[in-house]
Amino acid sequence: MSLLPPPTALEGLPWVPSSRVAALRRLGLLTLEDLLRHFPRRYEDRRKFDRFPDGPSETAACLFGVVKKTSYKRFGPRRIFEAILEDENGGLLSNPITLRWYNMPWVQKMILGGHRLVVYGKPRERSKRLVIEHPEFEVIEDEAGASLHFDRITPVHGAADGLPAHIARELIHHALEETDLSAIPRLWPEGRTGAPLLPDVWRAVHFPLDMAECEAARRQLVRDVFFGIQLILASRHASVKKNGGFARLGTGILWKQVETNLPFALTDSQLLVMEEISMDMAAPHRMNRLLQGDVGSGKTMVALRAMIQAHESGWQAALMAPTQILAEQHYLNFRRILDPLEIPVVLRTSSRREDSMGRVDLFAANPSSPAIVVGTHALLYEGAEFERLGLVVIDEQHKFGVLQRTRLIERADAPDVLVMTATPIPRTITQTLYGDLDVSVLKHRPAGRGRIVTAVRDVEKLPAIVDFLRGELTAGRQAYIVYPLIEESEKLDVKAATVEFEKWCALLNPHAVGIVHGRIDPESKESVMRDFREGRLAVLVATTVIEVGVDVPNATIMIIEEAARFGLSQLHQLRGRIGRGPEKSWCILLHDGAIGSGLEKLEVLEKTSDGFEIAEADLLLRGPGDIIGTAQTGLPSLGLGDLIRDSDIMTDARKLALNILEEDPELRNSSHVSMRNYVLKNAIQQELSAG
Repeated sequence: MSLLPPPTALEGLPWVPSSRVAALRRLGLLTLEDLLRHFPRRYEDRRKFDRFPDGPSETAACLFGVVKKTSYKRFGPRRIFEAILEDENGGLLSNPITLRWYNMPWVQKMILGGHRLVVYGKPRERSKRLVIEHPEFEVIEDEAGASLHFDRITPVHGAADGLPAHIARELIHHALEETDLSAIPRLWPEGRTGAPLLPDVWRAVHFPLDMAECEAARRQLVRDVFFGIQLILASRHASVKKNGGFARLGTGILWKQVETNLPFALTDSQLLVMEEISMDMAAPHRMNRLLQGDVGSGKTMVALRAMIQAHESGWQAALMAPTQILAEQHYLNFRRILDPLEIPVVLRTSSRREDSMGRVDLFAANPSSPAIVVGTHALLYEGAEFERLGLVVIDEQHKFGVLQRTRLIERADAPDVLVMTATPIPRTITQTLYGDLDVSVLKHRPAGRGRIVTAVRDVEKLPAIVDFLRGELTAGRQAYIVYPLIEESEKLDVKAATVEFEKWCALLNPHAVGIVHGRIDPESKESVMRDFREGRLAVLVATTVIEVGVDVPNATIMIIEEAARFGLSQLHQLRGRIGRGPEKSWCILLHDGAIGSGLEKLEVLEKTSDGFEIAEADLLLRGPGDIIGTAQTGLPSLGLGDLIRDSDIMTDARKLALNILEEDPELRNSSHVSMRNYVLKNAIQQELSAG
């Protein structure tokens, strides 16, 4: 029998039922290669199943049993289907377990008394019974198929309506037998560093003989995927450097005047990074650089230095902030520094358009004094109004994707692009998400900043905390009180800012308390923020609208209610709103009996203020999630890869991709044809996505 090429369409193959084609299409499985790249989500060792549990557990169990009884009940709009599963070989000591599905009537048609089932799920105690709710399950219908589903390491692939897991397994088994596996392109070059390529990698990843073989196959396929990602990133980086730009040298005169008048000394880290960026802007290629640093490390001053260099070179510079509050704060800070030098500063948000020089046309071309423009990310879509855009600074990069960045870089005026992180990024993610950028890192906080003490406290301690807060307010300090929601939710039992605001007004009387959140109109929001900045309000009750960039040096206390509801990096970012002056500051993380990972992340913040340590801890606690593989990045999915477990593979893949492109920048070598085709295919897909 001749083997079929990997691009062969699934539809029309004799072993692919026509009734399954629509479900395959919904999963994006159109060809034999697509089907073979539909990797298992997990594996079950069905040579020996778990024993039926005696009690509830947070660990999922894989059980095999026989359905002794089923029932279907209605309680108003709720429909419940239950099946009682027993272990035939468990004896008298084995307890049956109840399988339960809510509002899924089709399950009733799939499970009948006497059926043999494999089920997977967490046992819970419900009304003194052990129940697995909405378990994954397979019905073992005949002995003929048992060898594929039983007595082996069994793969569990992603399923869909119309394509249950056991059918997906059977189709993939057919595909392995009928596909020319040697024709599936492998990117990692033979003979390079790392283990030699496994000839049987596709069979080993889908139907391994043991977990050691499975892991070896998985790592090889991950190596291919990661290498492809790094090839794309390295090619993008080389393309930016190669496609030219404009040298924007500046004179340095205006910046010298700014630096002389600063009320603080720049850190060595700031000076080093400023020099890196200045040299990049002065070169005749487009800058595409990531600036990352901890909260309060002085990123904004570094950005201003670059914007002044663009201005001195006869070009406009634009800073894009993620929120209107932050845009307005940058605008006021820049005006305070730049008005004495008569450098025009423009504010452009959805609700405010202001000009420091009093002009009506905020983007009026003035080659002798091009404007510095501050706004929200919406500026990207109003870019036609820029006459000579020389530098774009993007604040809080994670809200601004690669495709938008590419749109900026490809403008005819070839602006330099500087993207800034809100918090440090773990190294593995930096070299993945931002591998197409040069990277600058700020390592030190400016001198003269007070120490921040972080304390994790149960809500029972609130009366003592209020007494402490009143004492600090009487001494002239200011405070933030942060809540996770704006209004009370029926679904989440969490405190809400608007409800608690009245409580704090009474508790802290006569100290003035204000409130700010995302639903307040922009004018009112700015009025409240101005009152807080200028000291007319002692306390600001807020949601995470204050998360990024708000700078009030006299604010030395932050109380975060329901702190376990926030993410670790978000809590660190919020904490960065205090400790901006010379005084000691306190961040109090309140929780109501938090346990497990919720308490663990609060304890991380109590132990360290180092944003890089916190970023690594956050990655370990949460996992990388769907960090890449979305339209935002323009990169392929990670597939079987895991950025934490496989960080060594990503590092090796990056080194190899850079080495190969240094040897063969155009990938013209005959041994690099598959690599070249892969990069070109991704570039076309990215272009189509960008419209």
